[in-house]
Amino acid sequence: MLNFAERAKKIKLAVFDVDGVMTDGRLYFLPDGTEFKTFNTLDGLGIKMLMQVGIQVAVITGRSSIVVENRVKNLGIQHYFHGREDKLTALDELLAKTSFSHEQVAYLGDDLPDLPAIRKAGIGMAVANANDFVKQHALATTVAKGGKGAVREFCERILLARGQLEALQQQYL
Repeated sequence: MLNFAERAKKIKLAVFDVDGVMTDGRLYFLPDGTEFKTFNTLDGLGIKMLMQVGIQVAVITGRSSIVVENRVKNLGIQHYFHGREDKLTALDELLAKTSFSHEQVAYLGDDLPDLPAIRKAGIGMAVANANDFVKQHALATTVAKGGKGAVREFCERILLARGQLEALQQQYL
């Protein structure tokens, strides 16, 4: 079985769930029905760092939201699947489109709909506040909670294992 660093070197695609991963999982609605969410800026830079080293990024979410669509566009995320409860089928469609394999995927999720994709991915991780059953079946779990830096931690862990994190950080000195 490959260790984390060996798995990380194969990663070509990072996939994220939204609610509970890129956000804290809470849903906010204004009286007129308008939905809003909060995102962590640390997470956004982590995603951009992955893209900077050539790792493609995808978002697969069970809900549809203009707020998420705007965040995806703002970050320049290449692949966006919304309203997709069957995350593994969406992932498989993306793999067919990109010609990547499951072992080239790093997936970060938090709940049961993410579990099949987490289990198939080369690196399948859960956020700290994920469902306990999901955490039991993930390769690893973040220390940070969803919406509180878990995405950044996931990105940096992959970049560190690939030997790319320090060079990215040095750009800011």
